[in-house]
Amino acid sequence: MKSPLLSLPGAVPAEGRDEGVAAHYGDLFREQRALADGTGFVDLSHRGVVTVSGDDRLSWLHLLLTQHVSDLPPGRATEALILSANGHIEHALYLVDDGETVWAHVEPGTQGELIAYLESMKFFYRVEIADRTDETAVVHLPAGSVTEVPGGVAVRETAYGRDLFLPRAGLEAFAAEHGPAAGILAYEALRVEGHRPRLGFETDHRTIPHEIGLIGSAVHLQKGCYRGQETVARVQNLGKPPRRLVFLHLDGSEVLLPAPGTPVRLAADGPEGRQLGFVTSAVRHHELGPIALALVKRNVPVDAPLVAGTTAAAQETVVEP
Repeated sequence: MKSPLLSLPGAVPAEGRDEGVAAHYGDLFREQRALADGTGFVDLSHRGVVTVSGDDRLSWLHLLLTQHVSDLPPGRATEALILSANGHIEHALYLVDDGETVWAHVEPGTQGELIAYLESMKFFYRVEIADRTDETAVVHLPAGSVTEVPGGVAVRETAYGRDLFLPRAGLEAFAAEHGPAAGILAYEALRVEGHRPRLGFETDHRTIPHEIGLIGSAVHLQKGCYRGQETVARVQNLGKPPRRLVFLHLDGSEVLLPAPGTPVRLAADGPEGRQLGFVTSAVRHHELGPIALALVKRNVPVDAPLVAGTTAAAQETVVEP
């Protein structure tokens, strides 16, 4: 879905999974600084929007999600996962209940598969599931923003900002009143800085929640059964995940950022050494310079210098080994 804000001056379209919104509007670092200072907004209107309404919505979702939502108060933001039977991450939902309806935004293009799964699990529960992507646009306001939220709009308020579920028809008017707009690259730079994993970036077909630090934030360990819970409990109580998420400070003298999937190795072994992991996201930050997230084997020493491809990288621990 192509955002109307791509017609704003300086807009450069994003590519890949974020196609449909602006990568930036002409000045990446200015846009990052604006977000860090609590001004402007980010157009996330390419993300899928799913709602669940009905008297049983919270108790029903509680049975399916990794998060404890049966008693979720109206207006409290949370996030949750849907796992495979083997405990691998399949969907990530960023949700809030407004007292009548649960609103969730998800990765672009994943809402169809998510809704199909939810519909298959309705049984006799009093719930209604809807794809609201065509009529609803997600907009992100950074932490510290004093922008007034339009009335009647569902809001997810988190430590790093507010996500608004705006009527898509009002997106251009909102931008005109509450700009300047910041592109998805600025948003991603702050996401990587904050060590926040993203489905399809920090995950692959075999990622489990422990590997990327989602225990607690998206996975509740004291709730009833859900699909994949056995794996979560077994790793939590009896073992360690095979991989762990790390934050990388990259050599700033390199012109190009390592692409997602770039092998990570010990610096002592050089670029021909044994692969110990791979880059998941790499960005240019307005203060930190080039930074990245990567998944590496659990037993990689936490103080070992690394290389991402041929780029030197110093690691910070995100998930303890």
